[in-house]
Amino acid sequence: RMVAAVLAGLSLLSLLTCGYLAWGSRRGAAGEAPGNLLGKEPAAGAPRSQPHIIFILADDQGFRDVGYHGSEIRTPTLDKLAAEGVKLENYYVQPMCTPSRSQLITGKYQIHTGLQHSIIRPTQPNCLPLDNVTLPQKLKEVGYSTHMVGKWHLGFYRRECMPTQRGFDSFFGSLLGSGDYYTHFKCDSPGICGYDLYENDNAAWDHDNGIYSTQMYTQKVQQILASHNPRKPIFLYIAYQAVHSPLQAPGKYFEHYRSINNINRRRYAAMLACLDEAINNVTLALRKYGYYENSIIIYSSDNGGQPMAGGSNWPLRGSKGTYWEGGIRAVGFVHSPLLKNKGSVCKELVHITDWFPTLITLAEGQIDEDIQLDGYDVWETISEGRRSPRVDILHNIDPIYTKAKNGSWAAGYGIWNTAIQSAIRVNHWKLLTGNPGYSDWVPPQAFSNAGPNRWHNERVSWSAGKTVWLFNITADPYERVDLSARHPDVVKQLLRRLSQFNKTAVPVRYPPKDPRSNPKLNGGVWGPWFKEDEKKKKSDKSKGANKQKKSKSKKKAN
Repeated sequence: RMVAAVLAGLSLLSLLTCGYLAWGSRRGAAGEAPGNLLGKEPAAGAPRSQPHIIFILADDQGFRDVGYHGSEIRTPTLDKLAAEGVKLENYYVQPMCTPSRSQLITGKYQIHTGLQHSIIRPTQPNCLPLDNVTLPQKLKEVGYSTHMVGKWHLGFYRRECMPTQRGFDSFFGSLLGSGDYYTHFKCDSPGICGYDLYENDNAAWDHDNGIYSTQMYTQKVQQILASHNPRKPIFLYIAYQAVHSPLQAPGKYFEHYRSINNINRRRYAAMLACLDEAINNVTLALRKYGYYENSIIIYSSDNGGQPMAGGSNWPLRGSKGTYWEGGIRAVGFVHSPLLKNKGSVCKELVHITDWFPTLITLAEGQIDEDIQLDGYDVWETISEGRRSPRVDILHNIDPIYTKAKNGSWAAGYGIWNTAIQSAIRVNHWKLLTGNPGYSDWVPPQAFSNAGPNRWHNERVSWSAGKTVWLFNITADPYERVDLSARHPDVVKQLLRRLSQFNKTAVPVRYPPKDPRSNPKLNGGVWGPWFKEDEKKKKSDKSKGANKQKKSKSKKKAN
C-alpha cells in the first residue's frame, strides 16, 4: 500500500510538472512533421565535415543481455564502446523485426506506412511502401556512399522493393527474417523452402562456403571499408542476424559458458560473444582504414529478447512481441569522437524513428517539408545532454489484433475500443489497451534449468475483463503497479491522444500469401516473384476476353 501511495504521489507530481494541457505545444497534431527538423543547420557540436555513419542493429538482444546491464554474458567490446560514448537508457524500439526496421529507415510510425500489423512474411506480396523516402536515399542526395550488410526484412516480392532499389549502393545479406546461420536456407512452412543469401539483386551462391553469418557479414564490412575512400562520407548499415533464432554458434564461443545449464541460454551466450567480437573487428577496421576519427557508431537492438530462445529482459516485464517494457525498451548507445559529453548516460526519451532526422541533419541533408515525420533530431540531446524534443511515443495501434475478448468502447470511456491492441507513452505515463502480450517477469534464475522453467517466473494473475493498464514508467519502470483505476482522468487523456493518432493512420497492408512466392518456382531461391509485365499481360488478356464476350453477346442480341 505504501509503494502504491508513493507511486500515486509521483504520478500526480508528474501531472503537475509535465502538464498534459501542454502536449500540443511541443508538437503539432499527430503525424505532423516537427518544425525544428525542417532545413535545420548542423547542431552545435556537430561535425564540421560530413561524418561516416555506422549503424549496427542487433537482432533480438534482450535488455539485460549486455555486460553493463549486469549480464553474466561477457560483452567487453559493447561495454567499452558504450562507456566511452553515450548510453541510451530511455531508448525505445518496436517489439518485432519489420516494425523497427521500417521506422528506422523512414522516420515514421507504423500507422503511417501501413505496416502496423505483425511482420512481413516471406510469402506475402508486401514490402515497405515504395512512396516512402528512405534514410539511404536522403544520404545519397548529399554525396554519401550507402552500403547494407545483413538482414533486410522489409519485403522483396517485387524487384522495386529490394535494398538496392531503396537507396543502397550495395547489399549483401538476407531478405527474410531468419534462417540457418551456415547454409542460409529458410523454410517458411513444410515444402516451402529456399536459399536466402544475396549480393545486390542476385543469389550469392559463390559465398555459400558454410561460414557463420556473423563472421561472414563482418568480413564483408571489412572489404567495403578497405575499398572505399575515407575522405568521402559513407553510410554503413550493418544488420546482424544474431542473436535471433535458430540458436547456432561456432564451438569456440561456448568456452566461457559451459557452466550455464540451460542449453538455449548457453547457445545464446555463445552467439552474443561472437557478435561482440565481430563489432570489435568492425571498429578495428574503422581505425585501420582511416574512418574512426570522423565517424558516428550507433548500436541498437531491434526489439526485446525472447526468453524461450535464451534472451533476458530482466528486470523488465514481458518479452519480444509484446508492448510491455521488455519488448520495446532496448540496448542502445552512441560511440563517436565527435560527441561532446563522452562517457555519459542519456536518460532522455529517444525512439528509433529519431535516427532518420538526426542522421540526415548531421549529414548536412535537407528534410522535405512534405515528409510527415514522427522522429525528432536528438543529436544535441545525446551529444550535449540537452532535453529531448520528444515527449511522447506512439508504440503502435494495431486494428487487426483485437484478441482482447472483454475489450469494448465502454471500457474506453466511449473514446477508444479497448479490444484493439495499442500502447502509447506521454511524458511519464504509459497506457496499454487490448492484449499487450506475454506479461511475466523472467528473472535470471529461470534459466538455471532446461526451461526457462515457468515455476521460476513471476506469474501474473489477470483481472477478469481487464483491457486497460496505466503506469508511471519513470517511477515504476518494471510495470508493477497499475494506476488505471486510480487515475481515470489520465487514462481518458491518453485514450484521446490514441484517437488523435488513429485519425492519421493509413490502411493496414497485410495481404494473404501468394503461391507464386514458392522458391521452387524461382530456382530454389527466395526472391522477387511479382512481375509487372505479367500483371499487364493478364489484364490485357482479360480486357480482350471481355471484348470478345461483348461482341458475341451483341451478335446474339442481333
